[in-house]
Amino acid sequence: MNKLTVSDCHTALRKSQDAVLLDVRTSAEFESYHALGAVNLPIGSFSSQDLTYDKSAEIFVICESGGRSRMAAKDLANAGYTNVSDVEGGTREWAAAKLPVTEGKSIMSLERQVRIAAGVMILTGVGIGHFVHPVGYGLSAFVGAGLIFAGITDTCGLGMLVAKMPWNR
Repeated sequence: MNKLTVSDCHTALRKSQDAVLLDVRTSAEFESYHALGAVNLPIGSFSSQDLTYDKSAEIFVICESGGRSRMAAKDLANAGYTNVSDVEGGTREWAAAKLPVTEGKSIMSLERQVRIAAGVMILTGVGIGHFVHPVGYGLSAFVGAGLIFAGITDTCGLGMLVAKMPWNR
């Protein structure tokens, strides 16, 4: 698995008509905006066995900022795809570099949704702990531990759960 900057990816895509830019963000994020020519395959429904590309096809994997694309690129490499590249910086950096994007309706990013969900759960735990029973503080501790784990491992269970919500499909 290779790592590429957004500008190197854009250059490679312009040179090859057979290369694929695979966007693994949620459908809602993809519809909001995406790199021109990208194909959407949300990581929540991602399975390397479902892909019909040749195992030697040049595949560039992109997400919002790089975490999900890194996981998907590893999955593809483990499934036998030999020419897979993770696009570092994601669509956020792609757009910031003024590379061509297709824009649609504006939506709330998955990252913001996760922050809101974590904040609501922490406040709920504190409220229950203060007003109902001290066991409620455990919910806040659990969410805090999950955030630490997500930061250390660069994987987020809450993010994967929020990505599966109906409004993100």
